[in-house]
Amino acid sequence: MKPENIIYDDKKKCLKIIDFGLSSYFTKEVKLNSKVGTPYYVSPEVLKGEYSKECDLWSVGVITYILMTGFPPFNGKTNNEIYRNILSCDVTFYAEEWENSIQAMDFVKKLLRLKPEKRYSASQALKHPWIATTLQSK
Repeated sequence: MKPENIIYDDKKKCLKIIDFGLSSYFTKEVKLNSKVGTPYYVSPEVLKGEYSKECDLWSVGVITYILMTGFPPFNGKTNNEIYRNILSCDVTFYAEEWENSIQAMDFVKKLLRLKPEKRYSASQALKHPWIATTLQSK
């Protein structure tokens, strides 16, 4: 997932995810192993070559970070440098971008966890106070 694949449907007043060219159906028994995806958004387990649906929650964390700050959490001059930074999972939360959004920062931290089993699931993400409060106000 990446921001370029999220569009707004003006008629239905909702967001839609598009471009499922690299998507796959997941099962609990099968892990995927193709190293695919756009460098800034790819999860550590995709880079390691064994992943499941949790990789999409990583991407949600990256997208949220970018929406909050205007730049990716893992940067580099080359793809290999970006990948090294992703694998180190060393995220910096600069005070000026996050000081008014402590809950948003907490949300991103729970999604950008190196180990997929420690990362928030989709249902946990929806229950996070930062998201739940927004959903309740709709």
